[in-house]
Amino acid sequence: MATKLSASSLSSRSVTRASGTFTRVTAGSQSLERGMQILRAYRSGVDLLTNADLADRTALPRPTVSRLTRSLVEQGFLDYDIPSKGYRLSPVVLSLAYVFRQAENTEETVYPIMRALAESEGVNVGLALPNQLEMVYVESLRESRRGVFRRAASGSRFPMESTSGGRAYLAALGCGQRDAILKRIQEKHGNEWADIRREIEKSVAKVARDGYCFAHWQPGMTAVGTPLVRQDGRIYSVSISFHTPESLADAIHKYGQLLLGLKRDIEDIWKG
Repeated sequence: MATKLSASSLSSRSVTRASGTFTRVTAGSQSLERGMQILRAYRSGVDLLTNADLADRTALPRPTVSRLTRSLVEQGFLDYDIPSKGYRLSPVVLSLAYVFRQAENTEETVYPIMRALAESEGVNVGLALPNQLEMVYVESLRESRRGVFRRAASGSRFPMESTSGGRAYLAALGCGQRDAILKRIQEKHGNEWADIRREIEKSVAKVARDGYCFAHWQPGMTAVGTPLVRQDGRIYSVSISFHTPESLADAIHKYGQLLLGLKRDIEDIWKG
């Protein structure tokens, strides 16, 4: 008679391999997890936060936040600004980002073809990776209304559930992995979740049928997105966004085909 293995008899490596999702059988460090919540509280446009600000953003108790910010200052991840009594990210964060950028190597490889498409069509082109319940731009390229090309900073985050890039990523996951993420996202939306879930399911079906999906996240803009899998198994999304025209169906088809062409070009580059 087969004996059912208990969770304690399984290794983290075997569970991760079987599930396709990184899993630790042993307990993690709550203090470290809370410290990471502090760092995640920083967003573009807000460079300095007090303990009170951080407590509001993380929903952690003030005494806990105070202990964590002290440790993060001591370890060099935060700098303390005495006049404002607030904390800002230290230069080590930029150093870590530089290591990531070097490893990705997109600036020398896929960036030029993304730029060429953005300039020729006057659209926005983005390449993103998932991070928890959000997507993060590895590259984000935009054409201004005046026709002057500008490059938005990589590293900006956007919601997974309401964008074409996020939904394209979700479409590339197995059902179990996708359901696990959606269960966590559901907690943010309450009564609005049923409508959002339906839109996600429609996007997943469209990716399966046509190779891409679309969404209207920002007013006046439409975006198409498609998943992109690198040889190491990481799932990216690549997207094109454009001003919503009157003939929307035609525009979605046009940019959807351009997007699939860009995806093939990136895949060819990555195959080397």
